[in-house]
Amino acid sequence: MSKVATRFAPSPTGALHIGGVRTALFNWLFSKNQKGTFHLRIEDTDKERSKDEHKIQIIKSLKWLGIEHDGEEYIQSTKIKDHVDVANELIRKW
Repeated sequence: MSKVATRFAPSPTGALHIGGVRTALFNWLFSKNQKGTFHLRIEDTDKERSKDEHKIQIIKSLKWLGIEHDGEEYIQSTKIKDHVDVANELIRKW
């Protein structure tokens, strides 16, 4: 059977709110109950509204709550080139 992997993917366009905490907590508890992994993926592709101070606040708040992700957090904007490359490959094959 495959190992369970869950994630929480907030947009850093504002402070972490109770709805985000609930989602992160549910996914974290589920993955830990199943002996899986929990990942944090920061969805910072909205460059106009995303702010580093919000990203830092989200990461610190989750840690304060005891919700710790496995490995490094994924920063979505650092993967844009990979997404473009895959899209171009799909277009080329089509």
